[in-house]
Amino acid sequence: MARWDFKLPEIGEGVTEGEVVSWLVAVGDTVKEDQPLVEIMTDKATVTITAPKAGTVLELRGKVGEVVQVHGVLVVFDLAGGAPVAKAHGASNGALPASAVDAAAAPVAASPAAAPSAAAPSSRSAAGPVAAGGSASRGSREDGYFNDKPLATPATRKAARDLEIDLKRVPPSGPQGRVTKADVMAYAKAPPTDVVAGPSVPAAAAVRDAVRIVPPSQGHAALEERVPFAGMRRKIAQKMSQSKQTAAHFTFVEECDVTALKQLRARLKPQADAHGVKLTFLPFLVKATVAALKKHAVLNSALDESTNELVYRKYYNIGMATSTDAGLLVPVIKDADRKSLLEIARDIERLAADAKAGKARVEDLQGSTFTITSLGAEGGLFATPIINFPEVGILGVHQMKQKPVVRDGQIVIGDVMLLSLSFDHRIVDGHVGAAFAYEIIRFLENPDRLFLEMA
Repeated sequence: MARWDFKLPEIGEGVTEGEVVSWLVAVGDTVKEDQPLVEIMTDKATVTITAPKAGTVLELRGKVGEVVQVHGVLVVFDLAGGAPVAKAHGASNGALPASAVDAAAAPVAASPAAAPSAAAPSSRSAAGPVAAGGSASRGSREDGYFNDKPLATPATRKAARDLEIDLKRVPPSGPQGRVTKADVMAYAKAPPTDVVAGPSVPAAAAVRDAVRIVPPSQGHAALEERVPFAGMRRKIAQKMSQSKQTAAHFTFVEECDVTALKQLRARLKPQADAHGVKLTFLPFLVKATVAALKKHAVLNSALDESTNELVYRKYYNIGMATSTDAGLLVPVIKDADRKSLLEIARDIERLAADAKAGKARVEDLQGSTFTITSLGAEGGLFATPIINFPEVGILGVHQMKQKPVVRDGQIVIGDVMLLSLSFDHRIVDGHVGAAFAYEIIRFLENPDRLFLEMA
């Protein structure tokens, strides 16, 4: 046996650990080079780690939900490709026990007598494919689950999320009790209706990985539903808490008459369409922000608390907060000062699409120096955005509305948008934050200046 320890490789700049989202292999599996092994979530993104070599899996380190360290042993392989290793019950990685694999080999009979009895053990097990013409129960345990930690590929998991199906309730038919995409689609078309025992649990919504209904004996708690606070949502919470507990937030709000900007976009939009580019207001906001950052360098800085140094960045990478099913992600437009409006528009469209499809690359979620967050049509009056730490400021963009404005001593109807900017008061003084905000407003109210001062 040629035993080899595969260690978690570096998965991003400054990333030292990651959370195990799901194992895509089990102990005893023979894997090929570049075969997906595990999904790891960092505070930047979820990445799939592949096998660097072919071999047989001897050990998996880290249960689903546990944090593993970069350069720590992730998988132990037998590179000699020996006989498959028996899957031991209670393996530390949460892989299927041997009993589950044995159960997967036996199809579920159509007869009700084939259903597990109430006295059957409640150990984790996987059910196999449904016999032709038969109907499967919702699960092989009293709680209605086939397996607490179902094996499935990322594509299968995405299909389940899109259809709001709880993978734990889908009868698996793949090797080692793996749930396939076909299993999910079959469940969606004709979900089983006969429950083995206990109350029925509705299909989980997107990103819900496990649901527990509180017993009726607890009064109103019977109407409550408990969902693990894990994965991307937990990472977002940790970063938000770090920002609020570290940076001394203060927010500045002001109106911006964007009538001229709206007219400029209307003139340029047909030309952008001819290039196959969707021109929104965001590229103009990015350019205005970069121009203002060049005049107020402290807003493009970050505090290195380990060395007590203020780091002035002389590159301009603008983060664009993007809402996804998994939570709020911040894809980054790199070198925004060197790109045209069309190039920025292309970047925005690509990055947003990748983020919402769950395909964002780690490098696209790193290195921002300043962030813009926009709620679009649901922008409301104003908000107090939380700084994307360790940055020192963030720009919140709100809904554009028609309002009375004064021009040349006359009251006219203008297109007005409120901007709300939050700053780290440890670094940014109030008058500096206000001056930065008004610099952005001047560029947006007189967008021709962007072309005059554009690098």
